[in-house]
Amino acid sequence: MHLIVYLLAYPLLWFISKLPFRLFYLLSDFIFFLLYTVIGYRKKVVKSNLELAFPEKSTQEIRRIQRKFYTHMCDVFLEMIKTMGMTEKQLKHRFKILNIEEMLKLEKQKSILLLFPHYASWEWSIIINSYISSKGYAVYQKISNPYFDKLIKKIRGQWNTQLITQRETVKTVLLNERNQIKASYGMISDQSPQVSRTQLWAKFMGITVPVHNGAEIMARKFDLNVAFLKVTKIKRGYYTAEILPITTTPQETEETAITKTFLQMTEAQIRENPEYYLWTHKRWKHRFKAPKRKD
Repeated sequence: MHLIVYLLAYPLLWFISKLPFRLFYLLSDFIFFLLYTVIGYRKKVVKSNLELAFPEKSTQEIRRIQRKFYTHMCDVFLEMIKTMGMTEKQLKHRFKILNIEEMLKLEKQKSILLLFPHYASWEWSIIINSYISSKGYAVYQKISNPYFDKLIKKIRGQWNTQLITQRETVKTVLLNERNQIKASYGMISDQSPQVSRTQLWAKFMGITVPVHNGAEIMARKFDLNVAFLKVTKIKRGYYTAEILPITTTPQETEETAITKTFLQMTEAQIRENPEYYLWTHKRWKHRFKAPKRKD
């Protein structure tokens, strides 16, 4: 069944990837109409998240952000597919790294952990690895359909990028460090973890939620440089990115400081242009389950 679904879907995905950008974004507009107006995909979740994050905003402002978000979400989804048919030159033209020299400086010192949220464009960030000399890894969520999983690995694995699952990350870093191999690890770190496995609760958009701190634990254990990837949407189909160092001495930083700095940088970016964050995630679903402090 997995193979049949893949064989039916792949020709359509390939066709989309070959569309000229003008037609490509017209298709995105059509999908927006279907998702937002006809189907209403997760509109309640998005509205609830926006109201929680921005209690000071009016109903009209929330609706405006919500509508802009759906337009952007459709663009990002299709842009992942479009990567199949893009050259390195095209991708570098549409996703520009403003200070790649910072990444090059960090990789000369030691391995890098590059953290970023589901903001603006995380799919096209893979082009960063075409600039660096160290091996590039991207941590991803494995897809249940093995054929689509292989396709995602092929799409995201271009230009010196190897995809690894969250379970493979520590093992991969350990092996590289033992063999004295410098590497760069890209990790999206704004998801909501399982409450039963949560080690840290912190404020995000003014709300106390469970947060992943695995990246910080790994950075401390292996003494990795840690940086934040700030991606800005310039206009439709065009982005810029900045590498912003968080710490080059993780073992000397205060405990939880790396994680909280990442959250603060993410929040600041969201407040600038909230429509570019991925609001369909139930990021605040566990906000009432924070353990009480014992004084």
